[in-house]
Amino acid sequence: MFGNKKGSYGPLSLHEFSDDESDDGSDFVSQQVRNQRQQLKQQDEGLDMLSKSAERLGALSMGISEELGQQNKMLDGMEDDLDKATQRLDFVTKKTQEMIKRSGGKQNFLIIVGLIVVAFILILLILYS
Repeated sequence: MFGNKKGSYGPLSLHEFSDDESDDGSDFVSQQVRNQRQQLKQQDEGLDMLSKSAERLGALSMGISEELGQQNKMLDGMEDDLDKATQRLDFVTKKTQEMIKRSGGKQNFLIIVGLIVVAFILILLILYS
């Protein structure tokens, strides 16, 4: 029952388990082997598709990384430009405040603005009459 008839142990054949001499067991085993091979083939195909998807995803992530690097450089440049513009605006604001103080303060400034408004109204009246 356990292999060789001389008393030593070895691999068993399917025929030793079969009570009748039919090939039903052999067909069953063959069918199971075919099913397992088919399942392995399907798993291999699935793994190949997964591998290709992972490669595409890796390439896409590398592209995104490069794009983000370029955009970070652009943002750094814009930040530098904005800092320079802010410094210039602060400088102009300080100079304007100094000029207002030297020219007599806010009172003279308001008088000038009022006269400009009156002149603008007079020009409109002349044009439309």
